Amino acid sequence: MSERKSIACPICKKAVYLGDAEFPFCSERCRLIDLGNWSSEEYRIPGPLTDSEMESLSRPEEKRPEDRPSEEWRRDD
Repeated sequence: MSERKSIACPICKKAVYLGDAEFPFCSERCRLIDLGNWSSEEYRIPGPLTDSEMESLSRPEEKRPEDRPSEEWRRDD
């Protein structure tokens, strides 16, 4: 006999099975929480990138000093 495959409810992370009444949520409560998140704009679908956003993505940023490995962590090969 094969086991039913499950996914995690996007709100509370409980197991939800394909074919459950509230799929992909585990309950009406989680479905309503998700709807509230959309209506309060906690979730957003991004619009097109602006020219300045495109430019910032196309040029490499300089590394900040704190992003560079310190002398004590560098390995000599």
